[in-house]
Amino acid sequence: MKKIHVILIILFIVFTDQLLKYYVKTNFELNTVKTVFDNWFHLYFVENPGMAYGWKFGGNWGKVMLTTFRLLAVIFGVFYLGKLIREKFHPGFIICASLIFAGALGNLIDSCFYGLIFDKGMILNSQFNDYTGYEGLARLSSNGYASFLHGNVVDMLYFPIIRGHFPNWVPGWGGQEFEFFRPIFNIADAAISGGVISIILFQKRFIKEKEVFVTEATDHNNVSE
Repeated sequence: MKKIHVILIILFIVFTDQLLKYYVKTNFELNTVKTVFDNWFHLYFVENPGMAYGWKFGGNWGKVMLTTFRLLAVIFGVFYLGKLIREKFHPGFIICASLIFAGALGNLIDSCFYGLIFDKGMILNSQFNDYTGYEGLARLSSNGYASFLHGNVVDMLYFPIIRGHFPNWVPGWGGQEFEFFRPIFNIADAAISGGVISIILFQKRFIKEKEVFVTEATDHNNVSE
């Protein structure tokens, strides 16, 4: 697989991810829900100060640690993708790695820069050790709502495909509401999850076909000599 193909995959994921985030951030008020298809696909604007799918971790210090980790992961990913291409790994594995890299980069952009370029965003309330919302639409501004590394990730994809209640006989959850799929996420999260899941499902195939490729290339070189 050529380097240009990897670059195009990454650019496509990052561009579509950022375009949708910008549209939602500047056209939806926080916690606004708009139906896209029937009752199973919605755009639900939330801001995530922590990890993927709305998870939170350790207030401002936790946020800086997570953003720094994302930054280091992206830097490492540049060299790792180059290694995969040079060593001619299975194209499917390279695509999966590219999806993971693109997703990490997309969320890193939010964490690093959204606090600097938008005038509104969720801010940590030290009294309650939790993030507080805001009213109105966010706009691009030189007076941001947070400093570098303290921006919030924009999430909006919401798929409550199945809704109902747990049967009364289910221990602990009997009678409570059930919803699948509950987490709200973005294109970057989907790219990361898709890449990781695909590697887990097809890892044997990726490894086996790479070994076959390396063996054939070695045999060909020996014959040539």
